[in-house]
This record gives sequence, C-alpha cells and structure tokens, in this order.
Amino acid sequence: MRITLINPNASRAMTAKIAAAAREAAAPDVEIVAVCADNGPAAIESHYDEAHASVAIAELILADQAAGGSDGYVIACFGDPGVDAARELVDVPVIGIAEAAMHVAVLSGRSFGIVTTLSRTLGRARDLLLRHGFERACVAAYGTGIPVLDLEDATGAALDEIAGWCERAVHHDQADVIVLGCAGMADLCRRLTDRIGVPVVDGVAAAVGLVTAMGRMGVGTSKRDEYARPPRLA
Repeated sequence: MRITLINPNASRAMTAKIAAAAREAAAPDVEIVAVCADNGPAAIESHYDEAHASVAIAELILADQAAGGSDGYVIACFGDPGVDAARELVDVPVIGIAEAAMHVAVLSGRSFGIVTTLSRTLGRARDLLLRHGFERACVAAYGTGIPVLDLEDATGAALDEIAGWCERAVHHDQADVIVLGCAGMADLCRRLTDRIGVPVVDGVAAAVGLVTAMGRMGVGTSKRDEYARPPRLA
C-alpha cells in the first residue's frame, strides 16, 4: 500500500519531520511518500494561507494521479485545507489530520482538548468540531502563540509552553485526551503523554492509521454526488 502524505506548506524540514512520524505509525507493508507544496505558503496560519494551500494540494494530487496514483492521501495540516476538493479528484481515501485526530480522541476518552499554534487558528478548529460533530466532546481549545515554523525544532521553551497548555486542558478543563493541533507537533506525542499522563493524539499518525484501515477494508471516497469528479476539470 502506498500513502502520499501532503504537507501543504513549503517547508522541507517540516515535511521530513512529519514523514518520520508517519512512517513510525505505518505498518511495515505501507509505503509513505511525503511531498510538500513548493508553490504553497511558507506556513499555514490564516484563511488566505489555507486557500493558497488548497490549490497546491489539488495540483500535487493531480500530478500523483498522472504518475500512477496512490492508495490514499493524508493532508497534513490541522485546518484540513483542500480535503473536499481532493476527495473530488480520487476514489481512494483522503483524510485530513484534524478530522482523524478528533475521531481517534473520542475513541480514547470521553472528552478532549486541542492545543495548537496561533490563537487566530482556533476559529477554524471550532468550525471543524461543528462539522464533524465533536463540539460536545471538545472541552478546551488553546493557542500556544508559537508560529508554525518554530515547530521545526520544538524543544526547550517551546516544548514547555505546549506542555503547559496541555496540562491546563487536563487539570482545569478535565480533558481525558489531548489533540495536537499542528502537524509540526507530530514528534511530541510520546514526550507529552509521559509528562501529562493522558493520551496525546497526533493527527498525522491517526490519519495514516485510518487511511490504511480504509484501504484494507476496500472503503474509498464515494463518487455518488458531492465528491464526484469536478465537471469542469480539464
């Protein structure tokens, strides 16, 4: 099985970091191909960035399809940009890491808290909670104030800041599980789980697991109506 992991920003360092987390979660017979959008935004920290990234994601999937395609796609940005458009382009599974992480979180505990990067992205996170029906399960959502690209090496003060907000969600808001709200936090799960004492979910690993499971089940993206091929696609 081949899964293409798309980092919608243009950071090759972050792409490598995300790929390592995905490969650690993948089964031995699953090939992870990680790509980033060279013509995408440097980081995704606004609605404008998401719109820019969505176009880059579609172009990467079309290029992959022209080269033979993959058995599934993971969109490695917590805003899940371009997921609906990507699903129109293929009949295999396409999963965004926010949706994946939320699904796994509610299987792990009754409630969860989200810890993400900038506070301006919390509105998008709340939109996704409502869309996927997890607004009652999510008891907290915090922005750390850490820019996305600063997570290329999230050690020292950055790690302490993230951990502090995770601890607040657990002890103040009674979250059973923590969802990390950025693909750039993918390598922090084990350290944070050990430090905080509750499960910490990384959406990259969650999405890889779900795409793999769907592929083995033979469940892809429905082409019945909304996710049918775009009628004006050249």
